[in-house]
Amino acid sequence: MSRATTPAPASVSGPLLLGGMIVLAALSRLLPHPPNFSPVEAIALFGGAYFARRTAAIWVPLAAMFLSDLALGLMNGGIYWSYFLSAGYLLVYLCIALSALLGFGLRGRVSALRVGAYSLLGSVLFFLVTNFGAWLGSTMYPQTGAGLAAAYVAGIPFFQWTLLGTLFYSALLFGSFAWLRARSPALVAQTA
Repeated sequence: MSRATTPAPASVSGPLLLGGMIVLAALSRLLPHPPNFSPVEAIALFGGAYFARRTAAIWVPLAAMFLSDLALGLMNGGIYWSYFLSAGYLLVYLCIALSALLGFGLRGRVSALRVGAYSLLGSVLFFLVTNFGAWLGSTMYPQTGAGLAAAYVAGIPFFQWTLLGTLFYSALLFGSFAWLRARSPALVAQTA
């Protein structure tokens, strides 16, 4: 009696699979979630770690984020559209690009510990840059050192969700991709 084996997944292009995973993760922002619990930093780290072409590692997460922002704008109307005109919008996208660059440090060295450390680093980067942006030129905070400190203190409750979201989506993306690569040797060669 022969033993049944699980068939290997159909051959799919590594870059196409990576892009699809990133777009799906970005679109998960449309689902209800706690504030800042999102895949933003994770998709950038993941793209940076695995896209063979460095330009794709940056622009694919940016494009996926933009697609999800457009969908959120269509769902939420005027309030969300005003976000596109803010400096905060550009700072979030800057953080995505910087996190993709961070992800280059994971190339060929992906491990649970490293992904966790890079997720923490990406979350801290996001916290520092976006809260600085919330302070800079703001009418909510005085343009002083004390005002900057107040902006960072106000962001602390959101940081926990940023970190938890980044860790969750990093585990999901990196873990799923490791599982797929173990079952399809062609993916290893395309994304090494």
